Amino acid sequence: MKKILLVLSVVLIVFLAACGEKEETDSLQKVLDQGYITLGLDDTFAPLGFRDEDGEVVGFDIDLAKAVALELGVELRIQPIEWDSKVLELNSGNIDMIWNGLTITDERLLTINFSEPYLNNRQIVLVRTGFELLDVEDLSGLAVGVQIDSSGQSALEANSVFSSIGEYVKFNTFTEALLDLESSRIDVIVIDEIMARYIVSQNTYNVSVTEVSLGDEEYGVGFRLGEDTLRLRVDEILNQLSADGETATISVKWFGEDIFIN
Repeated sequence: MKKILLVLSVVLIVFLAACGEKEETDSLQKVLDQGYITLGLDDTFAPLGFRDEDGEVVGFDIDLAKAVALELGVELRIQPIEWDSKVLELNSGNIDMIWNGLTITDERLLTINFSEPYLNNRQIVLVRTGFELLDVEDLSGLAVGVQIDSSGQSALEANSVFSSIGEYVKFNTFTEALLDLESSRIDVIVIDEIMARYIVSQNTYNVSVTEVSLGDEEYGVGFRLGEDTLRLRVDEILNQLSADGETATISVKWFGEDIFIN
């Protein structure tokens, strides 16, 4: 009887291992077989992924993803999503990856399979032009805006100053937050530095970047947990594009310098 149980146990282990192998293989093969890869994003997150004057989704991350899709030999499909539903969209199969200034955090590592980091970033404070803010402690008593389920929200809530801020306002998009900032309905926004500096450079809003930081971070591409072959192939392609100088070209186009993590 013990021998029979031992044999059954071995068979079960081999079966489960085979299933695991199949699941990993399927993530890349599925994309190759279907002929396209679907990218999920918040389409207001300039300059990484946003709509231009013609309504087309453009940006640094979009150009990188297009270069990766070209190497994969598949079409890149872009799917705008609600940012606070990104993991649900990923796990349901509506998208194959989240590529949109997605910060790598310990919390997100529990639900998202991240690529290697490709950009450095900070969470900083954006204010109306003329509004002075010198330190994180100056947020005390202020009306502070964040995007729902953003790394800015997480950084603020993890900071000791959070307990002393005034009104706390969560927005679906940074566009909504910027409108409220300009109209003085909120005092400041906690936002990704990369996006904040791009916003200021466009002179669309009467806002200024401060040097008040709530922490350094890195961006990565997000995939479904357990789907390693697709993630590893994307990492491989990005490393090759970096070696060939293409990531530098894309970076200079959007930022005026090469800020891709090599």
